[in-house]
Amino acid sequence: MIKNYLFLFALSFFIGSNLLAQPFLKVQGTTKQLYVENKPFLILAGELGNSSSSDINYMKPIWGKVKNLSANTILAPVYWELIEPEEGKFNFDLVNDLIVDARKNGVKLVFLWFGAWKNSMSCYAPIWVKTDQKRFPRAKDKNGISQEILSPFSKNSLNADINAFEALTGFIKKIDSKEQTVLMIQVENEIGMLPEARDHSDLANAAFKKPVPVQLLEYLKKNKTSLMPEFNASWSKNGSKTSGNWEEVFGTSLATDEIFMAWYYADFINKLTEAGKAKYNLPMYLNAALNYKKEAKPGEYPSAGPLPHILDIWKAAALSIDLFSPDFYNPDFKYWNDLYVRGGNTLFIPEIRFEQGVGAKAFYAIGHYDSMGFSPFSIENGDEKMNADISGAYKLLDQLKPLILQYQGKGMMNGVLFDKANSKQEVRLGDYIFSFSHDLNLGWSAKAKDEIWPITGGLIIQLTSDEFIIAGTGIVSTFKPLKENFKAGIAQVDEGNFIAGKWVSSLRLNGDQTHQGRHLRIPEGDYSIQKIKLYSYQ
Repeated sequence: MIKNYLFLFALSFFIGSNLLAQPFLKVQGTTKQLYVENKPFLILAGELGNSSSSDINYMKPIWGKVKNLSANTILAPVYWELIEPEEGKFNFDLVNDLIVDARKNGVKLVFLWFGAWKNSMSCYAPIWVKTDQKRFPRAKDKNGISQEILSPFSKNSLNADINAFEALTGFIKKIDSKEQTVLMIQVENEIGMLPEARDHSDLANAAFKKPVPVQLLEYLKKNKTSLMPEFNASWSKNGSKTSGNWEEVFGTSLATDEIFMAWYYADFINKLTEAGKAKYNLPMYLNAALNYKKEAKPGEYPSAGPLPHILDIWKAAALSIDLFSPDFYNPDFKYWNDLYVRGGNTLFIPEIRFEQGVGAKAFYAIGHYDSMGFSPFSIENGDEKMNADISGAYKLLDQLKPLILQYQGKGMMNGVLFDKANSKQEVRLGDYIFSFSHDLNLGWSAKAKDEIWPITGGLIIQLTSDEFIIAGTGIVSTFKPLKENFKAGIAQVDEGNFIAGKWVSSLRLNGDQTHQGRHLRIPEGDYSIQKIKLYSYQ
C-alpha cells in the first residue's frame, strides 16, 4: 500500500514538473504579464513586412538580422489565402516551417491572423471567398456599391473564417504546445469600416433597424459610472436610453453608425476568437488603426475598430479578446497610450513606425505604462541608424528584463520621453523627486541649436528608497529629496551591465561625467545603464 502511494506521488510529481501550461496572462499589481513556460516574459519584438513570411526562403536571412537587433520575438503574418487555397483543404507547411526556424534561431513568434480583414480590407481572403459574393457578401456604401470588405453580418463569412482559424490554432497546439514557440495570436488586423462609417448592405440595414442587443444595454447600465468619457458623452447626449433600436438609443449620427458597426465587428471577432481558443487557448489580442487626426469623422479613418472612444462596445461584445492594442503611425505617442491603459487594459504595442526615436519609445512604453512588449514594423528593412536605435534599446532592455518583470505594476518603475517641444519631466520614486530633461537642454552639443531635436528617453527602477537603476539614451536627471529643506547629493553613480542577472559595474562615474556631482547623464546617441545611490543633507 505504501509502495503504491509512493509510486503515484512520484508519478504525479514527474508529470506536474514536465507539463507546462500554454502561454497565459497573469495579473501583477496594476497590469498583466505574459507567462511563457510558467515564467513572465517581456516581448522585445519586431513585426515583419506584410509579405515577408509568405516564403520560407525569403525568411532565411531575416532570422539572423532580427536576432542581431537583440529582439526575442517576431510578429509574423499567417495568411488565410495560403493555408486554405481550396475550401476545406489546409496546408500548414509554411506555418510549420516558421515555427521550426524560429526554434532553431532561439526566437519566439506572435502570429498575426490575416483572415477576413486586414487594414479594413478583405484582401487576404482566399479566391474562393472573394469570387462568391452570393455566399460571402460584401459591405456596401450608401449607393449600394460593394467594397473589398466582407460584411460582418454574413454567417457564411464568419463560419468560413472560424473553420480556417480553428484549423490554424489546432495545428499550432499539435506541434507547439510543449515548446511554446508561439506566444500569442493577433486576431485579424486593424479592423475598420471604409469609406463610410457603416455597412449599408441589406443584412446591415436590417440589423440597424432591430433593437440594440440586450447584452450591450445591460453592460451600459452595469458600467454607467465607469464608461469611457467619450462614449458616455455619446450615449448621454441622447438621454442614456436603455431600450430601442440603434438610432433611438444613440441618436441619428455618424457616431451611431460607428457604434452599431463596432458591435457587429466585435461580435464576429468574439465568436472567431472563442472558436480558436477552444482549440488552443493562447492569449489573443486585437490591434487598432488610430485616427490620423483627432477631428476625423467616422469613415474618414477605419471606423468601428477597437479605438478608445468606442472601446466600451468592444469590451461588452468581444469578451474573449485579452488585449486591445494601438498601432502607431502618428506622433501622439503619449496621448494614445494614455487612452489605451484606461479601464484595466494592459498595453502592448504590436506595431509602430520604424524610425528615429523608436528605441526611446520602447523605454517609455515599458517604463511608464508597464507595456507587455514593443514591436517596430518592417523590422527586417531598417537602415543602419534605425537598427542602431532599436538594438541599442533592446540590448539594455534585455539585460533589465528580470528587474522590469519583477517591478511591473507595482508603482516602482517609470519612464520619460523627450523631444524639443516636450523636454522636461518630473518623476517621484522612493524618497526623491527626479527632474529629467532632454540631454540637449544642457546646450553642450551643437545639435542644441537645431530646429528639431532627436527623440530621447529612458526608464527608472527603484531598488530601495535611495538606490535606482536608470537606463536609456539622451537624458539628464537632477534630484531633490521629498523632505523639505533638504538637498540631494550623489553618493555614487556606476555605469555597468547586468550579466546573468547580476549587476557588474564597469565605470565609477564622477567629476565631469556627473558635472561635479550635479546630475546623472546619458548623452544623446549613447545607450547606457547606470546605478545611482543618493543621500540627503541640510
